[in-house]
Amino acid sequence: MALRLGDTVPNFTQASTHGDINFYEWAGDSWVILFSHPKDFTPVCTTELGTVAKLKPEFDKRNVKALALSVDDVDSHQGWVGDIEETQNTTLNYPILADPDRKVSDLYDMIHPNANNTLTVRSVFIIDPHKKLRLTLTYPASTGRNFDELLRVIDSLQLTDHHSVATPANWKDGDDCVIVPSITDPTELAEKFPKGYTAVKPYLRLTPQPNK
Repeated sequence: MALRLGDTVPNFTQASTHGDINFYEWAGDSWVILFSHPKDFTPVCTTELGTVAKLKPEFDKRNVKALALSVDDVDSHQGWVGDIEETQNTTLNYPILADPDRKVSDLYDMIHPNANNTLTVRSVFIIDPHKKLRLTLTYPASTGRNFDELLRVIDSLQLTDHHSVATPANWKDGDDCVIVPSITDPTELAEKFPKGYTAVKPYLRLTPQPNK
């Protein structure tokens, strides 16, 4: 069955380029971005793995661990790592899960038969420290993933988890936010939003980002 937002993601133990990984133990109290690949030595995925390695300081700032998955075995992965590091001018600083038995692919519904009944699709899962699924995106094989957008989503999730706001279209860290409609009491509004707000409509109230 497909995972839905808010579901607790399944645990697994699987080999990786950093040794065997029990997912729950490895994740600990961090956020996780798990992203899958159809096979090793593929061109778009090579660029993606290099990009994530370069973005590790940004993920670290947000308490996010990166975890890739490809359906080939660890020996194949290790050969691919050499190519990634050579062509993308970086060091691969996070694990790639091996999934030749398709165990994780099946657990996370990464195989879409109408696209290809043997290969994993190129999915992304953002998982919070409570092991809840917070975002999923599935990309076609021809389109590389936008990791700047995924960082933006993580910023939004972490902000809105702790403040009574939502983020509007094209929001980025530091922009004004939207006050959630459930807050209407003037005293509560004053307490939660001491910087004030602009009521464009009764249901559309903009306020400076609370944690800036």
